[in-house]
Amino acid sequence: VCFIPGGLDCSISFISHVLGKVCVHGRQKEMLSVLVPRLTELTSSDCIWQRMCWRLLERVPERWMEAVLLGFVQSTPGPDVLSRLLGNLVVKNKKAQFVVTQKVLLLQYCHGTEVLQNVGGYLSLDGSRRALLVKVLQELLETWSSSSAVKHSPPEQQQYISKAILICLSHLKEPEIESCRQELLTSMMEGVKCHLDSSLPQVRRLGMIVAESISSRINTDGPVLKFQYEEDEEVRELKSLLVQTPAISAVPSLPEDSKSEKAAAAQPLVSESNKKSHSAASVVPDEESDAELDSDDELIPYDMSDDKELKVKAPVYIRDCIEVLTGSEEDMDKWEATVKALESLIRRNPAATREVSVELAKILLHLEEKTCVEGFVVLRQRAQVAVLTTDPVPVAKYLTSQFYSLNYSLRQRMDILDVLVLAAQELSSPKSHGKTKQPDAQKPCIQVLAASDSPKDWRRVVDERIKSKTRRFATGQSQVEQTFSPNEFNSVAGHFFFPLIQHFDRPLTTFDLLGEDHLVLGRLVHTLAVLMYLAVNTVAAPAMGKALLEFGWALRFHTDSYVRQGLLSCVSSVLLSVPAQRLLEDVAEELLETQSWLGDVLEKDPDGDCRRLALQNLLLMENLKKKLEPAPS
Repeated sequence: VCFIPGGLDCSISFISHVLGKVCVHGRQKEMLSVLVPRLTELTSSDCIWQRMCWRLLERVPERWMEAVLLGFVQSTPGPDVLSRLLGNLVVKNKKAQFVVTQKVLLLQYCHGTEVLQNVGGYLSLDGSRRALLVKVLQELLETWSSSSAVKHSPPEQQQYISKAILICLSHLKEPEIESCRQELLTSMMEGVKCHLDSSLPQVRRLGMIVAESISSRINTDGPVLKFQYEEDEEVRELKSLLVQTPAISAVPSLPEDSKSEKAAAAQPLVSESNKKSHSAASVVPDEESDAELDSDDELIPYDMSDDKELKVKAPVYIRDCIEVLTGSEEDMDKWEATVKALESLIRRNPAATREVSVELAKILLHLEEKTCVEGFVVLRQRAQVAVLTTDPVPVAKYLTSQFYSLNYSLRQRMDILDVLVLAAQELSSPKSHGKTKQPDAQKPCIQVLAASDSPKDWRRVVDERIKSKTRRFATGQSQVEQTFSPNEFNSVAGHFFFPLIQHFDRPLTTFDLLGEDHLVLGRLVHTLAVLMYLAVNTVAAPAMGKALLEFGWALRFHTDSYVRQGLLSCVSSVLLSVPAQRLLEDVAEELLETQSWLGDVLEKDPDGDCRRLALQNLLLMENLKKKLEPAPS
């Protein structure tokens, strides 16, 4: 910063041009890391330097104003300092107003929370700028409550806008809230509906937090909205933005001597108040203890040390379980014991389960919690998986047919998808049976046959004696001789897969996958991707792959990012599960169209996860091409 001796008038337009040119050429950090601290120090105690700083920024040409303002907003340590350096620039200059109120808040989302706090605090620190604060909040809420913006903008931008809304809310005063209360209420109701309709849990939670915050500000005396969600570090950070931190005063700081004098003067007051609080605290417990002594001292508690909890015996037959679950008896203990024992009973009695498998699957699908059973949802799901893996074909036919039937809730339809995925994973996983070779470092011992042992046990005893006296030089963990069973999902993969893609485009009275029930559509697409992946090396894999590519082609432009992510996972599953040779023979044309679509997703999709999955699929296609290329002679 230059100094002009002799009190002469001068023009700083040249310095403004230099500042703008340096910032627009990407040297913001180097220039402002030196300039901003110096200006902060000079303007803290001198109003002339404040006017010089305002004039310096006002003379920056409009074509360079954005670069200079962004640099100042990012490098300034707080909103009070930013207010000293910028003054009312956003009121006087339309370009500066557009950058601060539109570009930083609505068109960009790469800045940190400190930048948003600087902007919100700067707009609230002067009466002439507070009208812009209310206007900015209304525009942010308009974007936040737009269903199109929720569908097409990435979650990172929605989180950025939510932070900006909370910061602006924290700076509003009661008269300002009263003047726009109805607009805030309307935006809150529309926005929370759009966010709760989203398939992404992060977006839904953002909608809940912002709606709670708006409700707490416009209904200070009445009831407020309250949602249930998991509290984590991100949630606590968002809620902390609603609590306005006191701004550091822009008045010049006091000298150190006066600070120490004020602190010394305040210290006796604090100590005296502490003494009073301690004395009051010492009196209260005595009064409470006297009240407790006068209460029910003469009543002797009943001795319940020998009481034992009565355990209800669970049924031992499948049909008995069906009677308990479908009966109208009010024995809740027996019902609870049946729910807890059902899975193990199904797996121990596969023959009896197959006789009533479809009936049992129907009961479990409609089973509701009659009493408070810990982990009821998990217990019911495990029992459904056990029934489906015990008798796959008829139960899979029943469940897939009920997925598109009437009079089912969305929760039941998603339960069907979850059960199909878990059962397919269990059927496709290798089941090994073998004996473990024990470690050889055992001490020799002598075993004596008991009188009750049968003569057949002599060989076992002899083998153990030989094993204990045999020296081996191999080291390491126990070796298992495994005998693997065939993939049980091979013969039933089609029964799980094909019925799910037959009627997805037929809307029902209470179920429309291509309409408002896009959350279930996303779960369906992800389920199909998992089933396709688990069908690797099966006979039905090529036919499943071709059908899945055709299914995905009809949904490739879906507005929900969760659905698009599922479609990209389907493409990955097809490329990984179907042999490369069969892909070129059966679906070569579909692969070319899919490759073109993946390129568009990689370049234009607003969702980061979709772009990442598209890139992975393109790399998989390149690897397949390399494998199929003939080796050079």
